[in-house]
Amino acid sequence: MDRNSAIGLFLMAALLLIYLQFAPKPEPAAVELAKTTKSATAGIDSARAAAAPVAPDSAQLAKQLGSFAAAAQGTAQTTELKNELLTVTFSSKGGQPQAVRLHKYKTFGGQPLDIFDAKSARMDLRFRTISGQQVKLSDLYFRAEPQGSNALRFVADVAGGQIEQTYTLAAGSYEVGYQLRFNGLSQTLAQEPLTFTFVDNVRQTEQDRTQNRNHTTINRYLVSGDHTALVETGEKPEELKVEEPLKWAAHKHDFFIAGIIADHEFTSGQLNSTVDLNDSTYIKTLSSTLKIPVTDVQQGKANFRFFFGPNSFNLLKTVAPDFDRNVYLGWGLFRWVNRFVVLPVFHFLQQYISSYGLIIVLLVLLIKLVTWPLTYKTYESQAKMKVLKPEIDAIKEKYPDDQMKQQQETMKLNQSVGVNPLSGCIPTLLTMPILFAMFQFFPNAIELRQEAFLWAKDLSTYDNPIILPFALPFMGSHISLFTVLMTLSTLAMTYQTNQNNPSAMQGPMKFYSYLMPLIFFFVLNSFAAGLTWYYLVSNLVTLAQIAITRRFIDDDKVRAKLEANKVKNKDKKPSGFSARLADAMKAAQERDAQTKPGGSKKLAASNDDADEAEPGTGADDVTNPKKPRKTRRS
Repeated sequence: MDRNSAIGLFLMAALLLIYLQFAPKPEPAAVELAKTTKSATAGIDSARAAAAPVAPDSAQLAKQLGSFAAAAQGTAQTTELKNELLTVTFSSKGGQPQAVRLHKYKTFGGQPLDIFDAKSARMDLRFRTISGQQVKLSDLYFRAEPQGSNALRFVADVAGGQIEQTYTLAAGSYEVGYQLRFNGLSQTLAQEPLTFTFVDNVRQTEQDRTQNRNHTTINRYLVSGDHTALVETGEKPEELKVEEPLKWAAHKHDFFIAGIIADHEFTSGQLNSTVDLNDSTYIKTLSSTLKIPVTDVQQGKANFRFFFGPNSFNLLKTVAPDFDRNVYLGWGLFRWVNRFVVLPVFHFLQQYISSYGLIIVLLVLLIKLVTWPLTYKTYESQAKMKVLKPEIDAIKEKYPDDQMKQQQETMKLNQSVGVNPLSGCIPTLLTMPILFAMFQFFPNAIELRQEAFLWAKDLSTYDNPIILPFALPFMGSHISLFTVLMTLSTLAMTYQTNQNNPSAMQGPMKFYSYLMPLIFFFVLNSFAAGLTWYYLVSNLVTLAQIAITRRFIDDDKVRAKLEANKVKNKDKKPSGFSARLADAMKAAQERDAQTKPGGSKKLAASNDDADEAEPGTGADDVTNPKKPRKTRRS
C-alpha cells in the first residue's frame, strides 16, 4: 500500500464515520409529510384502534355504493387457512388476508412471528361502477365457503351478479393462490383497471432496529425484465410510479417477504415508503398500489399468488422470475461472487455441519486455500521489497529534499532488478471481491438468523456480551467482542506486514496503517457477528499463512535472484508503461523546477551541463581546466 492508497482509505473510513454519526435526520416538515403520507396511504387512524366505526344507514349506503349496498351490511368473521409452515387469517368483511403467522420463526424476543396482523396492515381492492360509485371490497361482507382442507372461497351477491375470491394453500408451501372473479357484472362495472392496495406498517422483528429498518423496502419486477427497489436506508418519504406492466411487487421485511405475483400482469403501479423516527411501534410504512385489468376479472384471468415466507435465496428463486432479488447479495461482481461461489459452498457445508460458526471457519479455509497462489505472490513481492530496503534508504539519504528524484531513482532500481511494486498489490486486489461480497452476505443471510455460536446468540446481528450503561458515539450502548478480537488480530497482521515490508510503510503512512483497524472497530461494532467472526478467522489464517510462507521464502535466495536480474537487465532500456511513467515523472520534475524561484535558470544550467558533457565524462571535466570544453549548441 503506497502513500496515496493509505490516505485514500483513511479518508474513506473517516467520511463513513462522519456520515453515520452526522447524517441529517428528517426535518420536522419531512416528518409531518411522512405522517400525512402514512395516514393517507394506510387509512389507519387512532379511532380504528379505539372503537369500531358507526355503521351507516341504508340510505347512505345506497348513495355511496349504489347497487352494491345490499352486501354492505353484516357481521365480520374470521376464517383460517393453515399448513405446517404458516397460518393465514381472513376476514369475511372484504374477503382479504388480514394476518399471516410463520410457524418456524420467532421474533428476536421469542414471540410468534407475524409478517403482518389486522392492526398493522391492510389489503383491499377498489373499483368504479358505471354510475360513478367507488366501491372497495372492504365495504362488502362475503360468505366464506370452505373448499376442502386447503382452499377457501368468499362470495358476495351484488348487483345481480357475484364477486368471488378463492384462496388455496398447498401443504409445505409459503404460496397462497388467489383467484378474483366478477361474474355477471359487465353491465355494472366501469371499464377501467381495478386498484389493489397493500399498506404495511412494519414491526420490529430483529434485535438491531436500525438494521431492521434499513433492510426493509419494496421490490418490484416488470414484465419487460427490469428490477427496481425503493431506497432501503432512506429516512425521507420515497415514491416510485410505474407506468408499465409489472409481474410482481414484494414488501421485504429484512428476513421475510410479503409479496404478490400476477400470473398475467398488473398494468401499472405506485410504491411508497415512509419512516417516522418518533414512532416506537412501527419501523417503516410500506404501501403498494397495483392496477388489475378489468378484462382479467371478467374473463377469469385474474389469477395471482401471494408469497408469505422467509427471505431465502434457494426458496425465492423458484417462486417467480428474479424473485430471488429480494435477497440482497450486493451489486455487480459482488453479487455474482455471493450467488455462484459463497452461497453454493455455504449450502453444501450446512448439509453436513449444524454449527454455522464452524461452517464460517471452513468457508474461510476453503477461500484461503483457493486464493493461496495469489497470496503467495503478495508475500513474495513483500520479500523483494524488504531485500531492497537498504538501497532505497541510500537513495533517500542521497536526495533527502528531492521527492521526485527519490521516486525516479527508486523506479530505476526496481527496473534494474526486475521488481514491480504493483505485483504485490494486484493479487490482493483480485481477492477484494470476495472480501466485499462477504460484507453483503452475512447481514442478509437468513441461514444465520438466530443461530448461536460461542457467546453470540444470533450471527445475523451484532453480539453484545458487553452492555454499557451509556451510549458511545458511532457504537451505541454495546461492545461486540467479535469485533474487538477482529481488531486485535488486524493490528497483529498489520504489524507483521510492516515487519516483512518495512520500506512500504514509514512515517505517517505507518501510523495510518495502525489507525485504520481502530476506525473499522467503530464501524463494524454493530455489524453482523457472522461477518466479524469471518474477518477474525480470516485474519488468524492470514497470520498462519505469513508464518508458513516465511519458511519457503529465503532472503538470501531472493537477493541472489535480484542481483542476477540486475546483471541481466544492465543494458536494457525501459519500454512500454515504464518508459511512459519515467517520461511523465521527468516532465513533472521540470514543471516543478520552473515554478520555484530561480528554477528556470537552474533548469537551463542543468540542461547546459547535460549538453556540454561528453558521454562517459564526469568529475574530470570539471576539475581539469586544461581539458577543452565543448561549446554550447545553439
